Formats: sequence, structure tokens, C-alpha cells
Amino acid sequence: QRLIEKMEEMGLPCREESEGRGYPASDAASSVLDTLRLTAEHLGAEEVTGFEAVRVRRDAEGFVAEAADGRREWAKLLLLTTGGRAASKFAGYDLARALGHSVTPLIPALLPFKTDAAAIKGLNGVRCKCAATLLCSGKQILREEGEVLFKDYGLSGICIMDLTRHLTPAVKSPAVELDLFPDVAEDALSVLFAARVPLLPGDTAADFWLGLLNPKLGRALWSAAALPDTAALTPGQWQKLARTAKHWRFEGLTPCGWRQAQ
Repeated sequence: QRLIEKMEEMGLPCREESEGRGYPASDAASSVLDTLRLTAEHLGAEEVTGFEAVRVRRDAEGFVAEAADGRREWAKLLLLTTGGRAASKFAGYDLARALGHSVTPLIPALLPFKTDAAAIKGLNGVRCKCAATLLCSGKQILREEGEVLFKDYGLSGICIMDLTRHLTPAVKSPAVELDLFPDVAEDALSVLFAARVPLLPGDTAADFWLGLLNPKLGRALWSAAALPDTAALTPGQWQKLARTAKHWRFEGLTPCGWRQAQ
């Protein structure tokens, strides 16, 4: 909130979207950069471009930055804003060490999960608002609600990435469980499913999900529940579908690496 207020003081109107995401009203990230640059110029800052700092050192009055071609720039204040390891191969850690800072071990975070391709076949690009739970040896570590994005390699989206922040060396063989209907209890969901059948235009599994779930997602869920391709199911089968929809588990997950870290 403090950052948004500061940007608005500089003349950049902002708005907040779902899950805490803040954006300039223009929807263009360049507006943030332009606002910062124009404000710095207004305050009398000198802008130097084409200067790749490869070394930095202190002097009696401030800091000296040296470029690869030997040029030097002096400043009273030095900010290392190179971005983290996930943003760039050159992330400024050597410059920080040269100034006496310590650098803790680097671990990629905010990651998608790779999973068994068969479990998500045909779902690439499908988004779903649901609840996701991170499990270790069947024990719940964290539950997040938000949007899950299915990719051809696995599970992504903000709430999945939030779960991966809690991966530690102690978490062996992590699993994720999706609850596609977090606001409905399992028994009530089973009743809801069975009550839909007389209202459907057809009696296939594809007809069943009309208006309820993305049809691709519905087909994958039906397959995960190992049900016959018909909406004429027994009460026990409706219960099984409801249980799968509330506890759709993906096991044998592998966190993606630096290239996909946020």
C-alpha cells in the first residue's frame, strides 16, 4: 500500500486486482518505469546508460562503479537493483560480496510443479479457481485458494507458486491436492451432481459439465475418478466423483528450476 501511495504521489494512478496484484491504470509496466525515470530527472538526477558495472568499491565520500571498458562513475549512494537470480544470470551477488555483504545459499522459489503428463493430458492453458493443498507424506503443510493454471508439463498459477515457497529439504515427495469446489462439502456436492442429471440435454459425461466446469477439466476429472462415460451413475459413483473433485491428488511432483522461478 505504501508503494502504491508513493507511485500515486508521482502522478501514476494504480488499481488493485485479485490476489493482491497491483497494476498501473494503463495496464502497462512501462508506465511504472517511465514514472520513476521522469521523477528522477525532475529531481536533478543524471542518467547514464550503456554502462555495465562490473566492479564497485567504496571511497572516502561514497562509491565508485567501474565499467568493463574502464570508465568510472562516482555516487554518494549505491543501490544494487540488478534483480534476483530468477530474473537474470547476472544478479549482482559478486558486487554485494565485494562490498562486504554475505550471500545466503540461493534456492529457486515461486515455481510451477512438473507432474505426470498423463494426469494433465489435454489441459494445457486451462485455468481454474479452486483450493490447492501442499502435502508431505499425507500431512497438510499449507492450503491456498486462487487460480491454478494447467500447463503441458504440470501445475502453475499464483496459488501453486505460493505453495512452493514452503518447500524445504525436509519435504520429500511433495503432493498437491486440488479442491475444485472449495465452497461445497463433499456430501452436498454428491447430491448436487446427482440432481443435475434430469436437467441435462444429454446423458454423456461431456454433457454433465455444461456450465459447471471447463469441459476439458471435467473430462480429466471424470477420468481420474475412473467412471464410465455416462451420466447415469449410481449414488456410490456420484460420491466417488464428488470425492475426486474435492481431493484431486497429483503425486510425484518435481519443482521446476531457475528458468521458471518467479
